[in-house]
Amino acid sequence: MSDSSRTLVINSSTGSYQVTIESHSLRKNLLHFSKAKILADEFFAPVLADLASPPLLIRAIEENKSLDVSPSIIEGLRQSGANRQTELVAIGGGIIQDLSAFIASIYMRGLTWSYLPTTILAMVDSCIGGKSSINVGPYKNLVGTFHPPHQVLIDPALAQTLPPDQQASGLIEAAKICFCRGPEAFDRHIALLPSVMMETGALEALIYNSLEAKKWFIEIDEFDNKERLLLNFGHTFGHAIEGATHFAIPHGIAVGLGILCAITYQVADGIDYSSSPRVALLELHLAEMIANSPGTPRALASMSADEMFQRFASDKKHGTEDYALILIDQAGKVVLHRVPKSPEVSNKVRAAVESVVGRFRG
Repeated sequence: MSDSSRTLVINSSTGSYQVTIESHSLRKNLLHFSKAKILADEFFAPVLADLASPPLLIRAIEENKSLDVSPSIIEGLRQSGANRQTELVAIGGGIIQDLSAFIASIYMRGLTWSYLPTTILAMVDSCIGGKSSINVGPYKNLVGTFHPPHQVLIDPALAQTLPPDQQASGLIEAAKICFCRGPEAFDRHIALLPSVMMETGALEALIYNSLEAKKWFIEIDEFDNKERLLLNFGHTFGHAIEGATHFAIPHGIAVGLGILCAITYQVADGIDYSSSPRVALLELHLAEMIANSPGTPRALASMSADEMFQRFASDKKHGTEDYALILIDQAGKVVLHRVPKSPEVSNKVRAAVESVVGRFRG
């Protein structure tokens, strides 16, 4: 560990693990895994070409984050000689992480795994917490497990390989986490002037701030029963939009749109945010980030409103008789509301989405 690195220790039910944030550390980190089996985004094939053990390479697309694809990866691990003592190392963004965490949790009843995230979204959010989410058929994130990593090694310099919309996608997730944590975390986030192609030192600080904010949620509620559920802010609306556009919109951009839908829903329901200026600041920041996704207007213009609502209604967080909506109350605090299912509520949901889509579809 160099003097310029930042570290964070995450406590879980299976023990603690360390997160290390250090720029330009990827090649050095790879030296620690000479005997491990590596599952990586195929984008990094040139970087991994000289490894002693050939990596399993996956195209990082949403269609591959599925229960249908998982067996071929498991077979590949077995054919490469992976056993119960093997460490699995994941190199990539959220799709590679979900697949790796899921497979590590079930392969021979569980492997140790480490993670080297390569997208801002994974660096600021999903790299800690140990949660995997796998798609089944048309249903997003229907199955998964909790299986914390052994360690997380973050190289923020890898963000330079990302297009602007992917950078913005991650910065939106960081803003969401910090807003959910509270005013101090969100103010620190905004003070770092988050933007695409931001200076690496500022990005390191932003990653640390976001992970420190998320650490509170996953340590107090590791298995997603109460407080951690708030981190789904923007996801119920966002997943519906993401799916209805057939994943033409990056995940974080969809979450940003989903947060704006949640705010619009509340305003239409009579909530006045004039005494909560951070809500307006959040809206402005999200709009600036969404503007970095040039394909979003076209994807929204072709989105089916009926398919969007069908996906919204089938979200796994809902109950039999109610919708689980994560909203901002009048005081500016993120809260979970259980709203009884009714035609009136359905119309409010549709109207909120239509209002936000109308702003961004051009």
